[in-house]
Amino acid sequence: MEDCLIRAFRPDDFDAVTILWRVAREKSLPDFQRRKGHFFFEDRAYFQNKVLQSNTVWVAEKGTRVAAFMAIENEFIDQLYVDPDFWRQGIGERLLAHARKLSPAHLWLYTLQINVNARAFYEKNGFVAEKFGVSPPPESEPDVEYHWRQSQS
Repeated sequence: MEDCLIRAFRPDDFDAVTILWRVAREKSLPDFQRRKGHFFFEDRAYFQNKVLQSNTVWVAEKGTRVAAFMAIENEFIDQLYVDPDFWRQGIGERLLAHARKLSPAHLWLYTLQINVNARAFYEKNGFVAEKFGVSPPPESEPDVEYHWRQSQS
């Protein structure tokens, strides 16, 4: 996908990224979002005060649109979301390839056990489920800890 640019997050991306984050979660896990989701203003505050403060955020841009983003700190992928308009176009794989450049030996992340599409995506891309547990409050939902190691690929 030659027309997809991976670049560092800029402050003027905030609205597009937080809207994408919300829409992707609502589309991928609608029942979970209705049950456990937060108000949009809470999402924005969490993104500003937690995600941006704890991670480096990368944006995948296609044309003039923010198509996806990834928040990563060292080996840990905290967030990776693709706008539903761009699902299954290789953009998530491009972000994972970028993550492997940043951390070539090891990457790890969590996803919810009920998120079967995310689980299939990570497994297809060489991640191995290593631990099943429960996410911290407020979600307190069954989750999966995935790892990718260079030697696995």
